[in-house]
Amino acid sequence: EAERRGLRVFDATCPLVTKVHIEVAKMRRDGRELVMIGHAGHPEVEGTMGQADDGIYLVENVDDVGKLQVRDPQRLAYVTQTTLSVDDCREIIAALKARFPAIAEPKKQDICYATQNRQDAVKAMAPQCDLVLVIGSPTSSNSNRLREVAEKMGCEARMIGSAAELDPAWLAGKRRVGVTAGASAPERLVEELLARLQALGVDGVHALEGVRENMTFPLPKGLARPRDEASRQ
Repeated sequence: EAERRGLRVFDATCPLVTKVHIEVAKMRRDGRELVMIGHAGHPEVEGTMGQADDGIYLVENVDDVGKLQVRDPQRLAYVTQTTLSVDDCREIIAALKARFPAIAEPKKQDICYATQNRQDAVKAMAPQCDLVLVIGSPTSSNSNRLREVAEKMGCEARMIGSAAELDPAWLAGKRRVGVTAGASAPERLVEELLARLQALGVDGVHALEGVRENMTFPLPKGLARPRDEASRQ
């Protein structure tokens, strides 16, 4: 449709996702069947599984591993949805290795560093809070997981798309409110939520020390400024 309308098309796929796509294509060329650890219906999972015409199986939990039927257990490999976390995958990977000892793993971890960092931060923050607010889309896997992590730590948690969705009634009786955001949520949304909390009487903002993310990726070719393009050549 874009070509028909004469529009320019830019590939803005996350480089971490592209890495998994390349792994899948290579492993299929090598004659391996693949196991994808991820959530059914997630756009990234559908895109990754689409890189292999066949010979790729989706597992969402340990029970799925027990039901898995493959053609050759000696020619098997696995990849993971990048927006899961090490915690999400640990038990499933252990089950795969127990059932298929010869299964090959990615050369480097597929997990998105931002996903793991945020979950680790929520684990540290939630025990100090009466309420955790997660900024993210209802369809975002990693945002939903942040809410679940906070709840598992014994803290009430709510997910909102923006500051406008904050219900002041949630703050009744709460002394400490934690704020976090999904990996793709812009910093602006966090700042707007903090401003709304302060307007509602929340006094003082304290940023917890954690991992500083300094990883950067180049913009898609054609979107970068000329000097940025030159520095990449």
